[in-house]
Parts: sequence; C-alpha cells; structure tokens
Amino acid sequence: MNQIAVGLIGYGLAGSVFHAPLVEAEPRMRLASVVTSRKEQVASELPVARVLGNVEELLADPTIELVIVASPNTTHVPFARAALHAGKHVVIDKPFAPTLGEADALIALAEEKGRLLSVFHNRRWDDGFLTARHCIDQGLVGNVAHYEVHFDRFRPAIKQGWREQPLKGSGLLYDLGPHLIDQSLVLFGLPKAVTSGVVTQRPQAVMDDYFHLILDYGRLRAILHAATLVCRPGPHFILHGDAGSFSKHGLDPQEAALKAGQRPGMPGWGETTEHGTLTRADGTETTVETRPGRYEAYYAGIAASLRDGAPPPVTGRDARDVMLVLEAALRSAAERTTVAVI
Repeated sequence: MNQIAVGLIGYGLAGSVFHAPLVEAEPRMRLASVVTSRKEQVASELPVARVLGNVEELLADPTIELVIVASPNTTHVPFARAALHAGKHVVIDKPFAPTLGEADALIALAEEKGRLLSVFHNRRWDDGFLTARHCIDQGLVGNVAHYEVHFDRFRPAIKQGWREQPLKGSGLLYDLGPHLIDQSLVLFGLPKAVTSGVVTQRPQAVMDDYFHLILDYGRLRAILHAATLVCRPGPHFILHGDAGSFSKHGLDPQEAALKAGQRPGMPGWGETTEHGTLTRADGTETTVETRPGRYEAYYAGIAASLRDGAPPPVTGRDARDVMLVLEAALRSAAERTTVAVI
C-alpha cells in the first residue's frame, strides 16, 4: 500500500488527542514525523514517529506528503503558507485563520500550487449533529423553523494556555464558534445575516468566554450558543418544525474517549446512552436513537481525496465561509447591530 506520509506540527491538545490518533486509525496514512518540544511524550505514544525540533526540517523532507498544522492559532497561516510553498498538502486545525483575508490568501496559494487545503471541522461527525441532520433529512420535524445548538461547560477557573491569552484567534468564539458555524452551514448554507453577543463573563478572563449567535435564514432561525459558566447544561441540540420538535442532551463522547486512550474501531467507539426525544404535533413522544459519532471519517476522506481523487471532506472554501460568518459575528457584537452576510 502506498501510504500517505504525514507530518504533524504541534503535539498539544489538538495534535495529541485528535490528529495523531485519527491519522493512526486511517490505514492509508502513516504518521512519520512530529514537530514538538514534547519528545518524551511522542516517544511513548508514537514510538515509530520521528520527533523534529523545527518546521523547516519537516518541510525539507521530500517523503512528507501531507502536513497537519495543529499548533497555536497565531501560527496557522505562516506554517500553512510555508507548507504549501514546499509542495505539501495541508490540513489546518480550526480556526482556519485569524482573518478572512488571510484565509483567502491561503486558498489562492493552494490553488496556485495545486495542493489540497482542508480545515479540521471534525464536529461534522459529532453524534448529536449526525442525529439532528438525520431528523431534518427524514422530515421528522417537518419544515424546520428553529435550529439551536448549545456547547455549554462549567469552567469558572481560567485554564493556563494561549487560548485564554489576548492573542489573534484566541477566545471562545474562535475556539468553538467555527465548529457550530460549520455545522449550521452544512445544514442550511450561508445565512442572510447574523446578530450576536460576544462577551467576557468570568472576572479573571481577558478573552471572550460566552457567545450567542442568531443566524437569519428567512423564516428559519439558527441559534449557536456557547458559555463557560453553565453548571447544569440544557439540551445540546434542539429542532422545532411544523410537524414536531427534537431535543438531545449530552455532548459527543469521542473527545473524552480519545483522552482516555480509546481509538476508532474499539468496541463501543462513538456510541452513547444519551438519546434524543421526538415530540410530534399530537403530543406523542418517541426516542430517537443517537447516530454514533465517527471522527475517523475526516481523515478517511482526506486519504480518499489524495489517493482516489474524491472531493475533500472539508474544502478550504467551506472553511472560508465559516470565517465570513465569524467575522460578521464579531462585527455584530462590537457594533451591537445585525450584520449582513449575503
């Protein structure tokens, strides 16, 4: 088998918990090199991979076909640009870039070089999202008038790390916003406009830790919400339509499973006991079994794109649309007004 040799930049949360295990789970890929200062951790968890001290050494390796940028957000653009100039295909962890203009420049460069450019919007394969999408596709709630997703957690203490520091691309909106926006765009496309609130609620926080976005789709409204002071979260997904309503509690278990050392293909992978409820117009309620999550589908799609010519699972232009909505949300919050998207 002609495996795709992969180079990973960064071995923090994104690199070690998400990208490395999911690449290892894809038979058409081989994680060959990791750029990180965490040499001992990589040696323990990925004994076959080389540990490199800098990005230049990785990009000089002619055997590396795909580069994954899983380093802090401020480095996404320069590392991706350098990888594209070196002739590598590139996957960037979300967010795509700090600004829409920088995202556009990367897309243009990838097209000029004839290289794949994708962004890791893995939550297209969350169990709750897959189940909500099933309900919509099967018409279980009829014509959808209201879509709502909450990603709420209870984190009153400030975690150490760059995500909480006043840097480009930091804060909760840049951390979770791309996931929730991407999910909405997959379901409904670009909204007409966005109205948002993006604030800092915890006393010691210096970056936003709460957002509430309302996406205008004409008769349909999509509400995207995340907060860090929610001790008892409500439903994760809510749908209302002219034939009924759907709700589901509980976040997808795959992140916790990956942190615990579980891997795709193991018994029970992606499964949960948190199922949804469908309430029909006559008041009857039925359980909607949750579709298993499958984050491994992302790198299976990347491999199919590179080896079989299939469309990438997430294109650069998909991620560019996410940045368009995200920047509109930032402007809406700053100006306290509704901002047009299209």
